[in-house]
This record gives sequence, structure tokens and C-alpha cells, in this order.
Amino acid sequence: MFLFKNVAMNTFYRRRYFQLSFLIVSFYLPLANGLKCYCNSDSPSCPNSTCETDGFCMASTSIENGEHKRTYHCIELKALIPIEHPFGCSTTKTRNESVVIQCCESYNMCNRDLILETHTKPPEASSMTTAWQVVLWIMVLVVLGVCGAISLWWAKRAPKTIKRENRSLFAPDDSFCDTRHPMMTATIRDMIELTTSGSGSGLPLLVQRSIARQIQLVDIIGKGRFGEVWRGRWRGENVAVKIFSSREECSWFREAEIYQTVMLRHENILGFIAADNKDNGTWTQLWLITDYHENGSLFDFLSVRTIDAATLVKMALSIATGLAHLHMDIVGTKGKPAIAHRDLKSKNILVKANLSCVIGDLGLAVRHNVAGDSVDVPSTNRVGTKRYMAPEVLDESMDGRQFDPYKRSDVYSLGLVLWEMARRCGALPDEYQPPYYDLVPPDPALEDMRRVVCIEKRRPVLPNRWHSDPVLSAISKVMKECWYQNPAARLTALRIKKTLANIATTDHMKL
Repeated sequence: MFLFKNVAMNTFYRRRYFQLSFLIVSFYLPLANGLKCYCNSDSPSCPNSTCETDGFCMASTSIENGEHKRTYHCIELKALIPIEHPFGCSTTKTRNESVVIQCCESYNMCNRDLILETHTKPPEASSMTTAWQVVLWIMVLVVLGVCGAISLWWAKRAPKTIKRENRSLFAPDDSFCDTRHPMMTATIRDMIELTTSGSGSGLPLLVQRSIARQIQLVDIIGKGRFGEVWRGRWRGENVAVKIFSSREECSWFREAEIYQTVMLRHENILGFIAADNKDNGTWTQLWLITDYHENGSLFDFLSVRTIDAATLVKMALSIATGLAHLHMDIVGTKGKPAIAHRDLKSKNILVKANLSCVIGDLGLAVRHNVAGDSVDVPSTNRVGTKRYMAPEVLDESMDGRQFDPYKRSDVYSLGLVLWEMARRCGALPDEYQPPYYDLVPPDPALEDMRRVVCIEKRRPVLPNRWHSDPVLSAISKVMKECWYQNPAARLTALRIKKTLANIATTDHMKL
């Protein structure tokens, strides 16, 4: 009897096991060939409001200009960074606005059924909160009373002549009783002006960390050997977030260190905002937050747009001005050391809304130590871009112990950037091409560049049409003086800046 009962029980559990297995297989089988999601974009990847992915379906809602905006699309598996807790599926809520993001992968079109609500967080009323408010008001009243008593005592004690000649000790703009703080409503630009007083040494560490933790990542705008660049939002402002992988910690630290050099801030140097590390115990992301420029890099800009002579000179002058500021040392108690970029190229130059340019990506930069006449070289394995390397760098004849050779190498790279811009200028512009496109492969090796630049002593070709255009002819003379084989014969960045400024003020230029 007992044996029969055990057999019956085993048969019952076996039947349940097969039923459960069938349900699981039938649930996940439709997802085997990829998850289908609902999307509402006009891109080719969203035909018939449907996209397919190997990652997650995403739905988000946000409040923009007082209206709800809902977005649905697919997130590829490779874009889920980090995979344990993807930024693209994270929700950040601030005091006055909120963005709600949610991902799913349970079944096809699952994101269409997600219900996301955004609303301003209501104040939480509790007995404890009320008690603290009462205590706070009492403290404010006590402070105001003390301030008033001290002011009255001082007014009675001071001689009348002093009262006539001097301002009150507790004038409204100096008041110790003023509880308002400009940081509460300040923009990023306001914070920089309030905390750095124009020194350009960067925001205080606590302010940087506060900003970094309030940023909501929106979309990815670039990738590189260091990691990725995202567009983010902070208090309604766009910012650029450069995310380094943990193995690139030295590059992240070095770039943040250079950006916070005293007196570095300049209108033609990419504006640094903050640096922070994101660590939840299982993964670490290193963030570098800078100004966001919608036009992207000069490389991206020239690839799709042409420029006129006025814009060419404006862009060239702004780049030369930024490089001259880097190369210049400012003597004083809070002086700035001279800095050489070491990786100047069109991809590391960004185009502002007014079509002037800023120099970015200072991860390979070196600083000149005037006291010891030495060079502060970063301890990283990264090297510059081979296509833009000067001859003395390619053949390893440059004296790395001296600072001037680094500046001359930057000037050579600047000459190649001027050539890239000039090709896209004029009535009949040429298509965009990188320097030496006709002489080396798309991803040249050091040997390829050494053969062309050092042994054959070749330089980019100057089209004949440039000689008949006064602006292009003048710019071509500048670039030829930038890429001399002999580094000592090249122009300085300051000389290039002055020459371009003269071109901008000639009769045929109307900027």
C-alpha cells in the first residue's frame, strides 16, 4: 500500500513538472529570434512602429515645456552599460521635474503596456517634519533678534561722525542674517563664476559631485578608445558626459587634473564642469562632465557641411587662439603653466553654436614646470593619433625632456587641421578627406606615416583653385609654415593667431 502511494505521488509531480516546462518554453520561444518592441520614432530602424532587439524594450516619459513627451524604442544589448544596472534604464528625479524610464523584456511589445507617470514630488507632511520646521523658525527668529540687538547696540555706541562716513556694518548685501544662497538656483555658468572667481581652476569637489549625481543621461553621441560620450541633462541644461571604463582610470584622472589647472578656463578651450566616479559596489564608471556643443566635432561638422571664407577664418582664428592660450604660461601667484596638447586633430575640436571652435580632449597634454625646467608627462600608455604626428615624433628624434618641442609638434598638427577646413571652403569645395588620405591607408601604421612624412617628406596637396582666392591663398601660406620638416622653423601659435587676425581684418573679409 505504501509503495503504491509513492508511485502515485511520483506520477503526480512528474506530470506537474512537464506542464511547467511546457509553459516556460511556450513563453520564451517567441523571444528566441529577438525581442520585438513598440517604437514611435521616424527612423528607418522603426518600420510600422516596430523594432527588434537582442536587448530590452524601453519606454520613457518626461515633462518638456509643460507637456508630457513619451518615447518608445529598442535598446541593443551592446548599449546596456553597465549590464548589471544600465544607465539607459535608470530614472533620475529632481525637485522640479522628473523623467521616468523603464525597460522590459518579458514579452513582445511589452513596453507598450508600461504605465509611467511623472509628477512633481509633493512635500511629505509628518509630525516629525512639522516639529523640525518649528525648530527651524525659532532658530531663524533667534538669529534675527541677535542681529537686530547687535545692530542697535553698535548704532548707539559709534560716534555720529563715524555713522555719517561709514556704511552700516550690517548692510543688506553683507547681512549675516540673509538665509538665501545663490547656489540654490544657479546655473552651471553661475556656479563657475561664483566658486572660481575667474581662476578657471574648476568647481569645488563637493559641488562637482553634487552636479554629477543629479545628471540624467539622455543619449549616446560618440565613442572612442577611452569609452563613450553621452548627452546629459542637469536642471534643464544639456551637458556632455564622457564615460571612461575602469581600465582607463589614469586617462580620466589626468584629463580631469589638466582641466582644473589654474587660469586654464578660456572661451576657446572646452569648458570643464565636473569629474566624479560612479560606484555601486559591483561596477565603476568614471565621469568627466563638460559643456555640450550641438554641432559636434569639427570632423563631424566638415563631413556634412561646407563653409565660406568668413567662417573659415573665424574657425581657424578661434582654434589658434585656444592653442596660444594653452601654450602660454601666466606668471603670478596663481599663474598658469604652459601646456601642450599632443593630440590636436579635427575630432578633438568642437564647433560652438556661433561656429567658433573650442579645443577639447586634454588627456595626453603635458605641462611645463618652469621652476625645474622639466616636463610633466602623463603616466599613460596612450599615444597621439598617428596621422597627425609631426616628423620628429614619428622618427623619435624629438627631445622629450624639453617643453618647446611639444609646442612645435602641436603647430604641425594645427597646419593639418587648417588644410582640412580649407578643402571645404570656396565656391567649388572638395569633399571632406583626412590629411594624407591619398598616401596612406584609412588606419595607417607608424611605418606608413614615417615613410610618407619623414623619408619622402610629403605634405597634403594644395589645390590650384586656392591660389586664385585671396583668403585660401593666405591660409595656405600659414599652413605651409606650420608643417616645416625643421621644427624650429615653424610658426608659434601666437604668431599664427596674429596672422589670422590680420587676415580677418583685411578689406576682402567681412566677418
